[in-house]
Amino acid sequence: TVRMDAGSAGLLVSLLLLLPILWFLAWSSDKKRSRLPPGPAPWPILGNLWQKDVLPLYKHYEKLSSTYGPIFTVWLGLKPVVVLCGYKAVKDALVGHSEEFGGRPQIPLLMQLSKDYGFVSNNEKKWRELRRFTLSTLRDFGMGKNSMSQKVQQEAQHLVELLAKLEGNAFEPMTTFRHAVSNVICSVVFGSRYSYSDVAFLELLNAVGNYVRCSCLWGQRGSEGGVYNTFPSIMDRLPGPHKRVLADCQKLKEHIQEKVQFHQLTLDSSSPRDYIDCFLIRAEKTMYSHQDLIMSVFNLFGAGTVTTSNTLVFFLLMLAKHPHIQAKVQEEIDAVVGPGRAPSTEDKLRMPYTNAVIHELQRFHKSRIENFPRMATRDVLFRGYTIPEGTPVIPVLSSVHSDPTQWENPGKVDPTHFLDEKGEFRKREAFMAFSAGKRMCPGEALARIELFLFLTTLLQSFTFQLATEHSELDLFSLWLQMERRAIPGKFFALPRPVSS
Repeated sequence: TVRMDAGSAGLLVSLLLLLPILWFLAWSSDKKRSRLPPGPAPWPILGNLWQKDVLPLYKHYEKLSSTYGPIFTVWLGLKPVVVLCGYKAVKDALVGHSEEFGGRPQIPLLMQLSKDYGFVSNNEKKWRELRRFTLSTLRDFGMGKNSMSQKVQQEAQHLVELLAKLEGNAFEPMTTFRHAVSNVICSVVFGSRYSYSDVAFLELLNAVGNYVRCSCLWGQRGSEGGVYNTFPSIMDRLPGPHKRVLADCQKLKEHIQEKVQFHQLTLDSSSPRDYIDCFLIRAEKTMYSHQDLIMSVFNLFGAGTVTTSNTLVFFLLMLAKHPHIQAKVQEEIDAVVGPGRAPSTEDKLRMPYTNAVIHELQRFHKSRIENFPRMATRDVLFRGYTIPEGTPVIPVLSSVHSDPTQWENPGKVDPTHFLDEKGEFRKREAFMAFSAGKRMCPGEALARIELFLFLTTLLQSFTFQLATEHSELDLFSLWLQMERRAIPGKFFALPRPVSS
């Protein structure tokens, strides 16, 4: 038996040595690979996943694109992913070839939770119909209309009242802002908001935040989401943070299920109260199930809460670090709105500097969370390369926002990027904070209202300062630490003197 064991061990060692060689031979002779854009050589089996000079992309895309050009390939395990950098390549793909690059690859963590229900479904017909229904329903309940603006105004006032009670104490905005922004979604989806002291609801919000972070960290070295999405069948059998994330999300799905059941019992088809009512009425005429409704609500929470609230916290950080910009926005608020009433969306047209600052801070905003990938819907010849059908494609939007051919001062916060010579607001084609083309963010209209009304309402009442100095960190590193909660981003909200 000893001889047998030694023989088995020898065979195993030979196999382990042989596998990478076989893999490399198969990889290097793959015709599809030879037509893909160039990129860093992958390791056997793992691809570029653990190569610290390749991933995460937000750290390394500049170096990679300077080496390989604006289109390059990275490997997540055995799967190639095409990365697009710079305004021309991204616009050409998302706008010029919107159908060819209009697919979504399966994101395993998302599939594990959604089971392909809801409006992020990989079923093209279902995705189109539920997206259209969601947009029209949100519009009916005020997206872009006064009623939605009023909901945001009310929530912004709740936030002001909460900060006013601090009496000079520092506060950590991540949780508070997430709660405020999610309450806007709650009012549209559930027809009600939650108190800031509702601990159970805070836990649910935390679950959404962790889930969005995990499912979006697609191909990030060392992240639980990146590893899970690359090796899902192995990770499903192993313990780890991904199990906790999925279990927490299950609680939120159960919470939504309870809300749906209550809506079913109290439904009046002639007078829908909110998104859930509209879906239930529509579901009677279509094939969409309650699971589609639960996942659509879940995704509205994820999409409508985390990104917008994180962006608002980033705004505070940048304005605290650029007090002259903060003061200039406050001057415009004082001149246009005054102290006697709350800012409204109508004020935006008369506040070009504030509008420019919001756009500029969105342009400058970088995140660890990569844009959800696209996918080639057919074999496509793109800029000299053949990208096979089914290949994931990542447009790096921050590379568009830092493209020196499009921006005068890409590395600096400069509101004049969005102002003409007369000081009026001007649009820029290379502004893609909400992506571009077929898969643009469906919540763009709501997010724009929220960013403007929350920011102006807060700056009308307070001046924000960082409570703790982290002078050893550059601004971007400081933000990334705050975003992933590695350090608490603490701020002072200093009440502004009320002028008569």
